[in-house]
Amino acid sequence: MSTVLHRPKTIRMTLSGQVQGVGFRPFVYRLASQYGITGQVQNRLGDVEVVACGDHVKLQQFCADIMECAPPLSRVTASKQQWLADVLFDGFEIVTSTADDAAQICVPPDYFMCDDCRKEMQDPADRRFRYPFINCTQCGPRYTLIRSMPYDRPNTSMSGFRMCADCRAEYEDPFDRRFHAEPIACPECGPALSFATGDSRVADDALECAVRMLQQGKSLAVKGIGGYHLVCDALDTTAVGRLRARKQRPDKPLAVMFPVRGADGCAAVGDYAHLDADDVALLASPMRPIVLLRQRRASTLAANIAPALGEVGAFLPYSPLHQLLLDAFGKPLVATSGNISGEPVLTENAAAEHRLAGLVDGFLHHDRPIVRPADDPVFRRIAGRHRPLRLGRGSAPLELQLPWSQACPTLAVGGHMKNTIALSWDRRVIVSPHIGEMDSPRSLAVFEQLVDDLQRLYRVTAARIVCDAHPGYTTHRWARQQRSCDVETAWHHHAHASALAAEFQLHEPALVFTWDGVGLGADGDLWGGEALLGQAGNWQRVGSLRRFRLPGGDRAGREPWRSAAAVAWECGRTWPACPDRDELARNAWRTGLNSPASSAAGRLFDAAAAIVLGAHNVSFEAAGPMQLEALCRSRREPIPLPAAKDTYGTWRMDWEPLVDMLLDAGRDASERAEIFHSSLAYGLLGQARAIREETGVRQVGLCGGVFQNRVLTEQVVDLLQDDGFKALLPARLPCNDAALCVGQVAEMAARDSTREN
Repeated sequence: MSTVLHRPKTIRMTLSGQVQGVGFRPFVYRLASQYGITGQVQNRLGDVEVVACGDHVKLQQFCADIMECAPPLSRVTASKQQWLADVLFDGFEIVTSTADDAAQICVPPDYFMCDDCRKEMQDPADRRFRYPFINCTQCGPRYTLIRSMPYDRPNTSMSGFRMCADCRAEYEDPFDRRFHAEPIACPECGPALSFATGDSRVADDALECAVRMLQQGKSLAVKGIGGYHLVCDALDTTAVGRLRARKQRPDKPLAVMFPVRGADGCAAVGDYAHLDADDVALLASPMRPIVLLRQRRASTLAANIAPALGEVGAFLPYSPLHQLLLDAFGKPLVATSGNISGEPVLTENAAAEHRLAGLVDGFLHHDRPIVRPADDPVFRRIAGRHRPLRLGRGSAPLELQLPWSQACPTLAVGGHMKNTIALSWDRRVIVSPHIGEMDSPRSLAVFEQLVDDLQRLYRVTAARIVCDAHPGYTTHRWARQQRSCDVETAWHHHAHASALAAEFQLHEPALVFTWDGVGLGADGDLWGGEALLGQAGNWQRVGSLRRFRLPGGDRAGREPWRSAAAVAWECGRTWPACPDRDELARNAWRTGLNSPASSAAGRLFDAAAAIVLGAHNVSFEAAGPMQLEALCRSRREPIPLPAAKDTYGTWRMDWEPLVDMLLDAGRDASERAEIFHSSLAYGLLGQARAIREETGVRQVGLCGGVFQNRVLTEQVVDLLQDDGFKALLPARLPCNDAALCVGQVAEMAARDSTREN
């Protein structure tokens, strides 16, 4: 009886997606050892290539396990397999990375500190005990320290730190969890802390100095992974008030970082805010975002952390330094962005000391360079799930797939507020982290850095730039100054609608309500309460709100009394509390002098808040509407808002029936707020019904910053669904202006597709 020898088979697997910087190669190496597979694994330019040789059955199981048991932080978006002939290996090895292939790059975001590293950091017997820069392949900084791809140490800001012998041994051992952990470091060879107050510098006990100052009620600037935080005791009203006064941030909510405690890490958060399982899962996820939570009545957080809102932006420490700081302090800390009024967070030690000197009492620095800033992401539960309000550290760069292919690589530069940018080619869209408001030199500098960085990291050069049509936006002016690319424009609210169409891969017509502050419309008015029908690249305005003139134009955003006065004057009413003593604004409104017409829902919310709450002037946009929403406890019977077609065939919702109710000081403020929200929700439903009657459309999207309002949005979603509509609300992208860049590239891609067809 003869024995048949089966010649080994060889297969090549090419894996794309989030496969670099997540421990994929050592995972494959260990798996190959387990199955007795020979071959090699290699980082290529954005991909991981595995060449495996062995028994056919074992190879099939090996390939299946690569997909099913991949490292937790990895995300394989594509896998190609090819059987090879006459390729044999003596063993299995990890081959040096190559950058010679066509780019299929995915840049990993920054990750939190994993449990294994946390346990080591808290173990007195471990050589990294209390080391604030501990990391491994499953945690640590990525996006903020990568200078170029592939993701190898020489291409990061860690290149200046030469590994000691112990770190080198771990780095080169495929069975060690720090194998090719590019930020690997220890107290002997890695970054270090320093503490500064004025001209004083301390290195040996920097963390202890910081904790002592916090215990004394002082404020600090603390350098983290993506930039600086401004930090103080979250239970100390005086400390919080002092920080607010210095930063000139009188009432904008401040985020709070809580100590890790309990089996799920969120026990300390639960002492101050209401939590459910989904909240815990998001708070403790690798992203470690800020999550807006309803405060407990018995919360002892300083009352001036989020005045009049009843919510707190809570998050857990995501870096070893934050963990050590909170372990030592033992209480929640305010941890708000280390920046100046809407700018990107500061990242450089000297710049932080120069620009934040008047805001804090000391600086906890480190010497690991931050290549580019990344602020913290923010989520809020709306209509049954957590939705992003801001993209940032841990959630960006965010990659989406378009349902249409770009004709050429496209750079979308977004809007003016809450700005992000996007780079798109083929069907891929890469969205940057939050940049901020585009009205400062630093914002423009970071914007330009990210424009260069995205193209360099992904090895894609834009041939086209798309910007908002508003000529006054900084991003519009910047785009027009570029000579190397074609420049196209997209209407603000069309971009909002197209971002939603891109996220939901819509090919059929939809009705999309785009309610926000203001954006330039195709007729030259300031839109913001629109209903658009159609598809990306082809939107028709079919609904809107009654217009009113805004005396002072852009000033109405920070001076909402102007919107309130205009609403009253428009309806022939008197608002006794109007601060326009000399009637200058009324004369301007009457003559149309610097009083552009607007249909903006956001300005209508401003008007309601100014009348009901007396929020005449605010320190940040939408402050009044946020406080108005916080007053709502139940759903009230609405006041019917009539809608009729204007001369252009657009259904106009008339808000005038709300004005007398809002002006009625005899009604409780909560009652007026609740009626206002319910009436607009039913008014939107009425518009949707009228348009469905004419067109048959049943998909209804909601986007624009107004739909960050949970009270309004949840009523709208319930009403639409109960009436047979399919309601679409963004879940991967913010519904606010941070999504404009995606909508801009979607507009271009859809137009390209139409031209091709």
